[in-house]
Amino acid sequence: MLKLSGEVLGGNGSGGNIDSSVLEKLCKEVIDVAALDVEVAIVVGGGNIWRFRDFQETGIDRVISDNIGMLATIMNAVAMQSMFERLGKECRVATAIDIPQIAEPYLRRKVIRHLEKKRIVICAGGTGSPFFTTDSAAALRALETNCEVLLKATNVEGVYSEDPDTNPDAKKFDELTYHDVLEKELGFMDASAVSLARESNLPIVVFNLQKEGNIRRAVLGEAIGTLIH
Repeated sequence: MLKLSGEVLGGNGSGGNIDSSVLEKLCKEVIDVAALDVEVAIVVGGGNIWRFRDFQETGIDRVISDNIGMLATIMNAVAMQSMFERLGKECRVATAIDIPQIAEPYLRRKVIRHLEKKRIVICAGGTGSPFFTTDSAAALRALETNCEVLLKATNVEGVYSEDPDTNPDAKKFDELTYHDVLEKELGFMDASAVSLARESNLPIVVFNLQKEGNIRRAVLGEAIGTLIH
């Protein structure tokens, strides 16, 4: 399971953008991984289009705002699907929100079957419920579809004791336990997602997506980023 933030798809553009060159590069890397006979599922966020915390001043109700955010994840997912197909790779979008004109409904057995057929599956629409982030959706879908690892792609090298952008002396962790993450309140991922992973012993690898080939390295088990187990 590969967890991508929506901001990744925006590249260096302003909010609401999907940078086609970034999208193409990312999809090519995922196709390269799939060629290793790896079944790939993806959960993508919607932060490049809409996220509750960025629009709180609008006064829009939290539940409505979260629903808009879930729709944003579907927009990103179908854009990725189109790019995968243009590059010659079969891809399906399975969404927790029923939009049959655009994507399949998320059905666990059907998604597993797509993966068995070596299709890339993008799970969109978050969990389908407000108050849950796409981190939680990624952990949930990973467990439901029997994924062996959750790869959390970020713009830094891994998990740090503090924000490395504001504190250059922040310590990078090579490995952490689930308990460490929750006890230290490390903010790289929602506590609910980490708790879900802990309950089923699902390893999480946090790594830098900006370095080309890192998805492949993570899948091959190379020591990159931070391993949470």
